[in-house]
Amino acid sequence: MLRNREFRRFAVLFALMSAAAVTAGLAVSPAAAVLAAAIAVAFGAAFFVFTRNRYKRIARLSGQIDLVLHNADHLYFEEAEEGELSILSSEISKMTLRIREQNQALRREKSNLAGSLADIAHQLRTPLTSAGLILPLLADNPEEGERKALAREAQELLVRMDWLLTSLLKISRLDAGIVEFQRRRIAVDELIRAALRPLLITMELHGIRLQVKVPEGVELWGDFGWLSEAVENILKNCLESARDNGRIEIACADNPLFTELTIRDSGAGFEPEDLPRLFDRFYRGKTAGASGYGIGLALCRMIIAGQGGSVTAGNHPKGGAVFSIRFPK
Repeated sequence: MLRNREFRRFAVLFALMSAAAVTAGLAVSPAAAVLAAAIAVAFGAAFFVFTRNRYKRIARLSGQIDLVLHNADHLYFEEAEEGELSILSSEISKMTLRIREQNQALRREKSNLAGSLADIAHQLRTPLTSAGLILPLLADNPEEGERKALAREAQELLVRMDWLLTSLLKISRLDAGIVEFQRRRIAVDELIRAALRPLLITMELHGIRLQVKVPEGVELWGDFGWLSEAVENILKNCLESARDNGRIEIACADNPLFTELTIRDSGAGFEPEDLPRLFDRFYRGKTAGASGYGIGLALCRMIIAGQGGSVTAGNHPKGGAVFSIRFPK
């Protein structure tokens, strides 16, 4: 409708201009009038063909956009010879590719969310089942010593579930991008002390020897609370790996390019097939003795990467696992 209306307006305007040109030509001579009429007809025909082709290209672009809105795939935007339409076609093509990428990312996120919910349900089911088995025994057992032992076990299960839910909530907040890290200068020795503080009693009970080598005055930029939690998660992993009477070594290196924190334990190290997936969410390793929920290291990587750092893990040449946290300057 709009195109027909524009064509009618153009036809009326062109007819008036042609009539004025012919009238002016007649005032000069009949030959001038014929020449003016011929020029007007030629110009009108050329402009009509040009405009019709232009509208056809615009109509094709409009059809392609409509297909994009209906989630069609494998669309092709032809190259237009004219400058404006070529730019428009190029921009629409970019927009289409961006929409496809966003749709694919949404599908992946939907799939990951479904998998994560299934993993969360599985992770919670185990301690809940154990607690459900303990409670009847606690109620029916007449021995006070056994009741206390069962109560302690139930309390440990509740603590583990609380930690699991808290960690999953933190991961979801990081995934959603709603966490704002408060970056400031952090003394590395202070960061290590804060990460070690909740684990000192456990380390003492298991006879873990601790060695810390951090030069004075070494600093890095980051969020103290989140980074201390990330380091604590690595230390928990090393504490579990080192076992009784083991050893944990913490060292720090500082140079003009980066600040690096290295944490090593005296345990058995990682299996080769586990190394590529150590920081994957809910991955617990292939070894029969693997414990935990597979969340701590995943959360650790998200925290460190979210503040511009990187974390890697491997086996030390002299034995045991070694973690490296690096913050470039």
